[in-house]
Amino acid sequence: MTRPARDPTPPRCAACAAVQRKEGTTHCWSEPSAAPPAPGTCPTGAYAATVAATLPVYLDGGPDARLARVAARVEGLCYDKVGDGALHARWTRVEDTIAFARLMGWRRVGIATCIGLLEESARLEEILKAQGLEPISVCCKVGRVDKERVGVRDEEKVRPGTFEPACNPVAQARILNEVCTDLNVIVGLCVGHDMLFSKHSAAPVTTLVAKDRVTGHNPVAALYGQSFYYRRLAKTPLAIPGTDDPPRSPGDADDAPPTAGRRRE
Repeated sequence: MTRPARDPTPPRCAACAAVQRKEGTTHCWSEPSAAPPAPGTCPTGAYAATVAATLPVYLDGGPDARLARVAARVEGLCYDKVGDGALHARWTRVEDTIAFARLMGWRRVGIATCIGLLEESARLEEILKAQGLEPISVCCKVGRVDKERVGVRDEEKVRPGTFEPACNPVAQARILNEVCTDLNVIVGLCVGHDMLFSKHSAAPVTTLVAKDRVTGHNPVAALYGQSFYYRRLAKTPLAIPGTDDPPRSPGDADDAPPTAGRRRE
């Protein structure tokens, strides 16, 4: 993608974690008269025109507006109103998903599952049925296509020397498209395969389980453990077999973000 001569300021909202720790709030979460000062990288100001251009999406009565309103409604329902100023969460993400589907008037729920989470997907199906929904599940190995047919060398397999089927997220999406699901739920698809599934799904997609083979599918554990167990991730370049180039520093020119979103081909 060709960039203009001068890039806009890249937002760094994560830097406001320090403000939140100190003030208990952030610039974007406060009344304008009482807000902490906005940092120079704050997109609320730097991208004000972009933000303003999104408002009609939420006000035109279309599908995106309805999705946004129902999502905000479910967010509010996730907490008990106890009146002490604290947040008392009451729903899991499974319950959020059920409430969202029902408030949208959706019934048929597709489950794009990893083969390693068939047991969890079976439990999810049981729950969805009990809640009046119609689950339809498709496993990632659908079609039983040998990895070598799609360009994966034998030594790159999980178990070299054996038949190993490739994940087929495009087929998962297209099959669920054919049965006309209202909503599709990802259960443990690999990084990259989840992107392909979302790209090819006709129905809106949400993720219930984000695959993490080490942490029991709890990826944020690597962030909670930064001060001790996973400190190496912030200090040592991740070694990736088959690559020679070290990771580039954030200051490298090629790492500057593009000025516009990428199109889906």
